Amino acid sequence: MNPKPILSLVVPCFNEEEALPVFYETAEQELEVLRSRYEIEYIFIDDGSKDATLAGMRDLAEKDQSVHYISFSRNFGKEAALYAGLERSSGDITVTLDVDLQDPPSLIPEMVNAVTQEGFDCAGSRRVTRKGEPPVRSFFARRFYRLINRLSDVEIVDGARDFRCMNREYLNAVLSLKERNRFSKGIFPWVGFKTKWFEYENRERSVGETKWSFFKLLLYSLDGIAAFSTKPLAAASVCGFFFSFSSLLLILFIVVRKILFGGSSVDGWASLVCTVLFMGGLQLLTIGLLGQYVAKIYIEVKQRPLFVIKEQK
Repeated sequence: MNPKPILSLVVPCFNEEEALPVFYETAEQELEVLRSRYEIEYIFIDDGSKDATLAGMRDLAEKDQSVHYISFSRNFGKEAALYAGLERSSGDITVTLDVDLQDPPSLIPEMVNAVTQEGFDCAGSRRVTRKGEPPVRSFFARRFYRLINRLSDVEIVDGARDFRCMNREYLNAVLSLKERNRFSKGIFPWVGFKTKWFEYENRERSVGETKWSFFKLLLYSLDGIAAFSTKPLAAASVCGFFFSFSSLLLILFIVVRKILFGGSSVDGWASLVCTVLFMGGLQLLTIGLLGQYVAKIYIEVKQRPLFVIKEQK
């Protein structure tokens, strides 16, 4: 008798002691329809939690042999946690989702069916509404997706989540990208393959509060732009050429005006100061932009591991 194929659930956690048992109970109920066809395993990743998240994982692992966990020595970030879980996954089919139930486990059977029965390599999910989210955060999120799709050659779907179901071929392709500066929302579409999208309305967390502040999301979005586009560097070069050429024209104009009409050297001091300040700010912005790319090169060449495991089961 052939063994059942394995369905792996990869679930990153950071200070989620309250959400963990709620997620497990909900997932168990929703996945009951798949147990006749699949052997289900849970892979929880404790991303350096300060609360009792790890203790909760230990308890679940003792009660259920299908539960496994990885505990980092400190907080390495969600991207590292996702990679660790994907690397640990032994599933023929692997699902990544958040523990706070904003990614509804009820969609998993349909997503699995899309990958196994409909010929898709991946089933992705996207939110079609941002109900319950602060208006400012929603506004900047939409602007981010528009901006990155203009700058990047990879199409990143507006509202796309890390809630995905993938076959082994797709998973191996994702794992083949060893970069330290990871941006999964760009990595998933970059590897290609055939993806089916599932849409759903935004859901509130089951318990607790989000760990993503506006500032963290801003930094994450900048990482994403730098990871999947070099167009900002090209834009800096174009700006540099434009202003250099413009300055030559202005110098020529000033010289010709002085020769033909004379005039006081004090004239135009206000516009001159404004121009100098503008150019100085532009130069600092460009240097900072270059610094972002250089910093990422620096991180990559050091070849440090993405994470350090303290305990696993």
